[in-house]
Amino acid sequence: MNPALPALAQAAWRIRRLAVRMGEIQGQGYIGQALGWADVLAVAYRHAMKLKPEDPQWEGRDRFLLSHGHYAIAHYAALIEAGVLQESELDTYGSDDSRLPMSGMATYTPGMEISGGSLGQGLAIGVGIALGLRHKGNPAFVYNSMSDGELDEGSTWEAAMGAAHHRLDKLICLVDINNQQADGPSGKVMGFEPLADKWAAFGWHVQRVDGNDLAAVLDAFDRARSLTEPQPRVILFDTRMGKGVDFLEAREKNHFIRVDPPEWQQALEVLERTRPTLETGVPA
Repeated sequence: MNPALPALAQAAWRIRRLAVRMGEIQGQGYIGQALGWADVLAVAYRHAMKLKPEDPQWEGRDRFLLSHGHYAIAHYAALIEAGVLQESELDTYGSDDSRLPMSGMATYTPGMEISGGSLGQGLAIGVGIALGLRHKGNPAFVYNSMSDGELDEGSTWEAAMGAAHHRLDKLICLVDINNQQADGPSGKVMGFEPLADKWAAFGWHVQRVDGNDLAAVLDAFDRARSLTEPQPRVILFDTRMGKGVDFLEAREKNHFIRVDPPEWQQALEVLERTRPTLETGVPA
């Protein structure tokens, strides 16, 4: 077992717990996505990325673009876990004058690189940032975090083509394939398979892994960073909405999941029972 896994399992658990606590404050939020994407965020923020938590604008930092801005509740939890934000701010989530609005906005939140509310824009912005960093001689990586619903957008594929043309080997795209969007199952709204073949045809190095298997997520990040081929990299993560809270996982429709008031505490109780140990990374 990779010795980093137990600590990463605890980080993913804390991200889930922080997200549920924020959801309870407002009584709503994209909690299904936050729970499903927590393992990817844990590896990104506690293993892969170069950051200075005390200086979110440090020029040498790796950039993490939240293209799917409605995942903000998950991103704030990751920024708290990384030490960029303080846990004391959690109680302000979604409130007037908070630095934690319900959709990610770069002008409000330290560590939020872009305002990603308009879906399908993040990858194009990532191409521009990666080109700019290259011209400046800055070796930082650019991570674009996006949803499978954004694969419906032509702008995503235009950006994918541009990234391959410019051989942007510091650009890593992270795609959450949870197969749900506002109008229904993603594959039925706009069929996107065979997805790995499509990205490869656009000139990208492609990996597809279980996004809730921490060992697989860790290996995928490490491989994406260590490749020597001059091409952009994409990791396709198959995730489960509501991961870690069994009764939320079981819901048929949970793009914007309905959570009744008592269920927030029930979710926290489920997480508490399944808290991983630092020694093994699995519940005691």
